[in-house]
Amino acid sequence: MADRGGRDGLDEQADDWLISKARTGDVDAYEVLVRRHRTRIYRIALRMLSDPHDAEDVAQDVVIQLWTALVGFAGESSFTTWLYRVVVNRCLNTVRRRKPTREILETDAPAEAGADEQVLARDRARAVMAAVADLPDDQRAVLVLHQFEGLTYQEVATILRLSEPTVRGRLHRARRSLMESLRSWS
Repeated sequence: MADRGGRDGLDEQADDWLISKARTGDVDAYEVLVRRHRTRIYRIALRMLSDPHDAEDVAQDVVIQLWTALVGFAGESSFTTWLYRVVVNRCLNTVRRRKPTREILETDAPAEAGADEQVLARDRARAVMAAVADLPDDQRAVLVLHQFEGLTYQEVATILRLSEPTVRGRLHRARRSLMESLRSWS
């Protein structure tokens, strides 16, 4: 995962430099920082909310919020860890405010697959995304960050401010719920 926080020291240094410039009012530095992380913000929001429109709204809210929130970023964790926390919290607030719609992204089926296989692959992807959307918020957040984003248990624990055993327990429950929900697909 090339864009994971804490994995590339040069990326972290670049983020630190951009943050320091943005804090002094440098709009160009802020725009570069946002461009570097925009895809990550949207991807997490989409996986948490299962709706492209809600995900775009959250991504835009986070981008706007970051301009003022950078002042409060103390640097106790990496910027990406802090950013994940901001995005997940914004998504959880959105879920609590309104019931999300269930638009599901269609996955790309293999090019050599026939029409039947493509339909089956899309249906399977919809079922998985619907099952993820039905998970309780705390389980969905852990699953998205670990399973889809590829973060370690410790990284997820830091982002969500949980203990590592709590992360493992929630992930176990989420996987068990998904297996139960998707039993008919096996």
